[in-house]
Amino acid sequence: MNGLETLLLLFYGLVLAMLVIFGLHKYFLIYLYWEHRKTAFKQEVDDNNLPFVTIQLPLYNEQYVIARLIDSICNLDYPKELFEVQVLDDSTDETQTLGKDLVEKYQGQGFDIQYIHRTDRTGFKAGALDKGLQIAKGDFLAIFDADFVPNPDFLKKTVGYFQNKEIGMVQARWGHINRHYSMLTRIQSLFLDGHFVIEHIARNRSGRFFNFNGTAGLWRKQAIFDAGGWQHDTLTEDLDLSYRAQIAGWRFIYVHDVVAPAELPVEVNAYKSQQHRWAKGSVQTAKKMLPVLWRSKAPLFIKVEGTIHLTSNFTYLFMTIPALFMPVILDIQFERGWDWMVYVYLFVFFSASLSVIIYYLVAQIEGTKNWKSEVLYVPILMAVGIGLSINNARAVLEGIFNYTTEFKRTPKYRIENKKDDWNKKKYRSELNLQPFVELLLGCYFTIGCLNFLERGELTSIPFFMLFQFGFLYIGLMSLMQNWRIRLAFRQVRHFLHSAFLALINRML
Repeated sequence: MNGLETLLLLFYGLVLAMLVIFGLHKYFLIYLYWEHRKTAFKQEVDDNNLPFVTIQLPLYNEQYVIARLIDSICNLDYPKELFEVQVLDDSTDETQTLGKDLVEKYQGQGFDIQYIHRTDRTGFKAGALDKGLQIAKGDFLAIFDADFVPNPDFLKKTVGYFQNKEIGMVQARWGHINRHYSMLTRIQSLFLDGHFVIEHIARNRSGRFFNFNGTAGLWRKQAIFDAGGWQHDTLTEDLDLSYRAQIAGWRFIYVHDVVAPAELPVEVNAYKSQQHRWAKGSVQTAKKMLPVLWRSKAPLFIKVEGTIHLTSNFTYLFMTIPALFMPVILDIQFERGWDWMVYVYLFVFFSASLSVIIYYLVAQIEGTKNWKSEVLYVPILMAVGIGLSINNARAVLEGIFNYTTEFKRTPKYRIENKKDDWNKKKYRSELNLQPFVELLLGCYFTIGCLNFLERGELTSIPFFMLFQFGFLYIGLMSLMQNWRIRLAFRQVRHFLHSAFLALINRML
């Protein structure tokens, strides 16, 4: 074995070791969930002594969902004299007019609602929330993104937890309005259910840090001030503020039985943009907050868990590297006759890959009523997660090397059932080279599958097919749903149709 092969194998082994660590942590989260799933937080609700709440609605170009959002807020089962609504609209399109009209409508019905527009989007969402914070009348602030439709009892089911003066934030669970719209929305719901069913319960109820998810939660105003306020030096201002507040001594509560329905992205490019922002922001937050966390007086178990939490998106980078080098490594293995490496792969599978499968299976069994139909999509979830690895690995690298990008919000189209169509609506994603890289990798693993089939090495084929399907699905969907590509196909089809008719007319 030459020096280059040795270095490659050592590097490959190091990356696999990191995947094993993160995979084993999934088992640990399941264990924490199982140990603490019955732990309950109590709240005291006195209808005669309800606190005043400021509800903040940060918006940017959301003409399709702004009415649904404001209507749901003004239909809350909470005394209208005990809450104000801030429509924090940074929009540059028709959303402005819609927002102003809706605010005037509900002002006429006696609601304390105001329209706040910024022409300077400094800080993006964090900047809008901070501007609203400075003039908020309530000691408690509820925040909802444009895609959410909170149930009428949301405030009454959450605000009582603040009777405990140590509580700084209460987070509700996200629901999924359009869960069954497409395979993509089903997969997204599985990913999010793992986060909200397993992760949040495991971390919060075992006394570890967890995070506000940017929406469907309430903050105590003083907790925000004590943590240093909203800051916009990361793309995940919610995660950043969460760690600063908890390090400052504030306790958080996750309320699993309060579900706030929301619309999932139906366009894969919008979903990739959202995932890119979350992954990059988490790395930025890790760079910013891990030194602060480790210098704090928090117990060691919180510091360790916080480190794994904030660096979890590195798994996408660690997943991409083996994907690229796997065919080469397997060739070396076959040439050297290293049959013992099968045991290494089995160990990696049971510690890393199988842990992810079990993690999402448990999330569905514990969190959904019709889990038997949902768990069938877990293998597809694995493949789609692999397909996203290039997108999210790029985000991780951008976060590491301080590559600056603006905050790109995820467009919403008010897609609530399968009859709704989003193809002719605005807010479409731009085309870049990434889908072509994903397709190239899909072809790369297709060739690998054929190569192993030819050599009779059938045990590697199912694993390669996950990579093959994941990259081909993400790449093809990214191109098929891009408006420029669709327009080009439409123009080509129109040209061919016209040319065919012209030929027929000439022949006749």
